[in-house]
Amino acid sequence: MVGGGEGAFIGAVHRMAAALDGDYELVCGAFSSDAGRNERSAAALGLAPARAYSTLDVLLAAEAALPESQRMQVLAIVTPNHLHAPAAIAALDAGFHVMSEKPMALDLAEALAIEAAVIRSGKLYGLAFTYSGYPLIEEARVRVARGDLGPIRLVQVEYSQGWLSLPVDRDGQKQAEWRTDPARAGLGGCLGDIGTHAFQLAEHVSGLAVEQLSADLTTHVPGRRLDDDVAALLRFAGGARGVLRASQIAAGDENGLRLRVHGEKGGLDWSQMEPNTLTLRWLDRPAEIVRAGGPGLDALTTARLRTPAGHPEGYIEAFANLYRSFGRAVRVGAAIPPARGAADWFPNIVDGLRTMTFVETMIANSVGDTKWSSLAETLDQRRASLAK
Repeated sequence: MVGGGEGAFIGAVHRMAAALDGDYELVCGAFSSDAGRNERSAAALGLAPARAYSTLDVLLAAEAALPESQRMQVLAIVTPNHLHAPAAIAALDAGFHVMSEKPMALDLAEALAIEAAVIRSGKLYGLAFTYSGYPLIEEARVRVARGDLGPIRLVQVEYSQGWLSLPVDRDGQKQAEWRTDPARAGLGGCLGDIGTHAFQLAEHVSGLAVEQLSADLTTHVPGRRLDDDVAALLRFAGGARGVLRASQIAAGDENGLRLRVHGEKGGLDWSQMEPNTLTLRWLDRPAEIVRAGGPGLDALTTARLRTPAGHPEGYIEAFANLYRSFGRAVRVGAAIPPARGAADWFPNIVDGLRTMTFVETMIANSVGDTKWSSLAETLDQRRASLAK
């Protein structure tokens, strides 16, 4: 693990998720650039002092020198965003698989550099788009894919938080401080932090790619350097339309991620704060409430469940589903990740590039005069500029 030392929220989440099924053992880390914090973190986690490394470069060199049976296999990247790309590229080039926090990079150029490293290394690259690991998100995806709702017409996704409603980023709150710093967070604030989750979930469940968007990015808190409230109209392949809202200044809201997908015959509704329930509503019959662990679930859904019906499962279990799938791909020596819809699918370089293309297209559209911007054109232009 790189990053995730004492006081870091997401590092502990990754460790819990990786440990849940007994598939992983934490063997080494560079947890902090502060030597004392790094040593204390390693000691608290029960690591041998010799494998608490001062930097990622030292870690990679030392681990690569160990016999194959002893060295690490996967690097978990849980640093602030500005270190995601250099850490991923270095680890991939050193011959290690990577599981990274999102967003994958500061911008699309860095994302494409990671893609190149994945291709030349032949190693696996996973991304922690946690919400796609929920069992009932898989049930929703399956029902859309098999045509239960009919042709999809409308996708609505919102992710609403209130924790940045006040200028806590200027009051010493470390999580807020780096997430609102362009040098460490990247091009988008709320957009990169939670807007990417909403976008990835909308495409993942609908099975449709966003072709064009029209964006509105706002910074409500005076002096804040990145957006804290975003909205977009979406045009999907095949003619479906969509709306995306993401906000971190919705005072009083906690973690309000909600997805609704509507087809010709009916619609579905899922909320992260009530993740064990999927509501289906129909034109010609009463609504259905589908519950985690209950009857009628697809086999791909039940494979992601861990407890009987009525026993709540949530964020850590969903996260663990991604780690479990990633670990299985490592164990069988997979050179490419499983396809979407496969039993052991996990978010990967494809999702990363889509979300970073989304971020860059949103920002360009919001400051330009074009009503609609194409994601494919954004990606093509960036590839062309880097090829010069």
